[in-house]
Amino acid sequence: MSELSMFFAQNAACDTTDEFVVSQRFKDKEGTAVAWKLRSMTEDENQDCRKAATRKVKGKNGAYTSEIDPNDYMAKLMTASVVHPDLKNAELQRSYGVMGAEALLRKMLLPGEFAALGERVQALNGFGTDMNELVDEVKN
Repeated sequence: MSELSMFFAQNAACDTTDEFVVSQRFKDKEGTAVAWKLRSMTEDENQDCRKAATRKVKGKNGAYTSEIDPNDYMAKLMTASVVHPDLKNAELQRSYGVMGAEALLRKMLLPGEFAALGERVQALNGFGTDMNELVDEVKN
């Protein structure tokens, strides 16, 4: 095997998946807390999340600069990583009176649950940093 063969696509580990109990409030028929299924993503998907959370802001002298909304970016990163429950499901969104996966996630979870899910998603996707460091990285 050549020195580079370990880096060939067919030899790379597939997407990482994880199960995580985001909240004790969501229980199955037996009363057991339901684990959410999460997946890692590619850098291309991460860039899509980052791009979708970036806005052009008019600054001084009429010049526009790109600005990332860190809360929007994190919500997009989280919804892209959640496999189950299906946050894009229209019936689930209707039950919470919202439209869109990010809005659903914000409505479903308590602030601490939202933060815990964010930390787990960051770890699953290889971010070994806290939220503030992630935001700083995204800004650069």
